[in-house]
Amino acid sequence: MRLQLGRQLLDRQIVDRDGRLVGKVDDVEFAVDADGVPYLAFLLTGQAALARRIGGRTGRFLVAVADRLADDPPVRPLRIPFAQVARIDSAVRLRTHADELPRPPAEAWLRRHLIDRIPGADRASG
Repeated sequence: MRLQLGRQLLDRQIVDRDGRLVGKVDDVEFAVDADGVPYLAFLLTGQAALARRIGGRTGRFLVAVADRLADDPPVRPLRIPFAQVARIDSAVRLRTHADELPRPPAEAWLRRHLIDRIPGADRASG
């Protein structure tokens, strides 16, 4: 599959096999095979990936916020193996369920400190 990363992949929504939003493609990670040929190995999503792509003062600020919200800093990007991608169209569609992926630290913090404190939140569908 031939991709133009900037146009066809970066900033595209990532959805699981049920159509639930996982995040956006903030960056990518390449690997090199035994013959020395580079290939797309992982899609990266989350504040740490976006911060690295943006760089500078804004990038450092994003990392600082993510680390502050994390239970176990430093925050790492969510790495989704490219092999989990079923297809790329208006979104990047995965073969897996969102529940099988780790939750981003900001989402876990918001759930623990805000959402779970809302009366009846434990009965809401997740």
